[in-house]
Amino acid sequence: MSDENQKSGRRLKRIGITTTVPIEVLLAAGYMPVDLNNVFITDADPERLVRKAERAGFPLNTCAWIKGIYSVCLEQKLDSVICVTTGDCSNTTMLMEVLKLRGIHTIPFAFPDEPDVDRMQIALESLAERLGTTMIEAEKVRESLLPCRATLGEIDRLTWGENRAGGFENHYWLVSSSDFNQDIDKFCVDVNRSACEYRSRPPFPPEELRLAFIGVPPVFAKELYPYLEQNGGRVVYNEIQRQFAMINPVKSLAEQYTLYTYPYPLEGRIEDIKKAVAERQIDGIVHYVQAFCHRGIGDIVLRSNLGLPILTLEGNTDFKLTQHVKTRLEAFTDMLGQIKAKKSSTGKGAC
Repeated sequence: MSDENQKSGRRLKRIGITTTVPIEVLLAAGYMPVDLNNVFITDADPERLVRKAERAGFPLNTCAWIKGIYSVCLEQKLDSVICVTTGDCSNTTMLMEVLKLRGIHTIPFAFPDEPDVDRMQIALESLAERLGTTMIEAEKVRESLLPCRATLGEIDRLTWGENRAGGFENHYWLVSSSDFNQDIDKFCVDVNRSACEYRSRPPFPPEELRLAFIGVPPVFAKELYPYLEQNGGRVVYNEIQRQFAMINPVKSLAEQYTLYTYPYPLEGRIEDIKKAVAERQIDGIVHYVQAFCHRGIGDIVLRSNLGLPILTLEGNTDFKLTQHVKTRLEAFTDMLGQIKAKKSSTGKGAC
């Protein structure tokens, strides 16, 4: 779709998104999605954006992501923002009201309460009609993105199956697919180049701890993954980031966004995590929760169902690892190392 727009001289209009949405519909309608989360967290000073929202009246006990998204909307001078009102953040509805107050056009999008293909199709058709396109055009975009999504799937496999890609590299490419870094053509070239680089590497040491990262992407991702690796642990499964990448083979957009587990009840996420834990031979799980987020309560359910050691980390406006978090990560990897060594010595193998 990007190539067609360039050939016709048509420039894609920028539209903000508060989380992953059916971007194929946006692209078919001539919009380039801008993931406001990615713009916020990659800012040279994300704390500045939080303070700006607080000066505008956002309460101190509001999640940093909501504040950052608000400030990014103003600084990026976006005319329109698609706000996910069901299936993501409970604060987004009020964020919409404030954005409208600031003269920004908001478009609500709601994932179905349950993962259902027919209901998802209705939601997609409604969004397409509102944006002035059709599902036929959106399906064409889906097909055009298949090669790029396949490469993202290969990077995921190179992370856990061949042990050649690092945890942050996996995180970066998968999470960036929410808006393809606002330049699909360049993104696809870059991701292919990176996949080639990873293929040519020697594999990581087999004795490393194999970790899963579940929950929303963390505010301190740049420091988290290298620090875990310094302590003998490598993330080989990024749960939500992998969901963002939509790498499962599907026959339609409705199926694609029905298999996307994040907006739906925890049962689907738990099933997906359990499958990955078994397939990727995971030793332990790091669960990140954002302060003041209702999803943090889900930690109770996840701990009761996953059957592996779990370290739960909470973050908000600490965009770098604090000494307290570092100490907890060190203790967790040390404990996992002892468990793995004990199992190995008794002939039972690793988890």
